[in-house]
Amino acid sequence: MNICLLGGTGRVGRELAARALEAGHTITALARDPQRMALQDEKLRICTGSACDPGALRAAMAGADVVLSALNTDGGSVLSESAPLIAAAMQEAGIGRIIAIGTAGILNSRSEPGLLRYQSTESKRKLTRAAEEHHAFYRTLANSGLTWTIVCPTYLPDGEYTGVYRAERDYLPEGGVKISVPDTAEFAFRQIDSMEYANARVGLAY
Repeated sequence: MNICLLGGTGRVGRELAARALEAGHTITALARDPQRMALQDEKLRICTGSACDPGALRAAMAGADVVLSALNTDGGSVLSESAPLIAAAMQEAGIGRIIAIGTAGILNSRSEPGLLRYQSTESKRKLTRAAEEHHAFYRTLANSGLTWTIVCPTYLPDGEYTGVYRAERDYLPEGGVKISVPDTAEFAFRQIDSMEYANARVGLAY
């Protein structure tokens, strides 16, 4: 399978790349700074550019079967700006499936129905800018006509791989407080071959 990877220089992105290569897939990674790609492999191709550049997205998605996005906010508006460009590039390339890494803040609130967690008292964060960016990304995918899954981990330490965790559609598993980067990447990678959480957010925690 040919995979287009966005955000491959981040913590989860590097884990996704490693798992994809180990499974024998071919990856085209879009990176603003290719030197930050820790992996080197004959099946890994790196395109230099930004997810906010339509031309760079088209180049990275050429021939891809699926898109994996581990883009984060970078303290700015990368997610909200790139989302419509990603959706348009996928549609142009005929790619129907995207799996993205989000945040638990955009899951549904249990205590305040009708709100997302970051909008409710469930969130302990005073600043909501990052969650708002993830929310914009989610809204764009939800209205794109693509088949999408947004994996929404709670507190995300580097941690160790365990392979044992809980996942819940549109909600954070009750009592969940953390999930490691390797376990998050494993779950997200497995969604390539699964439609269980198609067109849904997935809360992930131990």
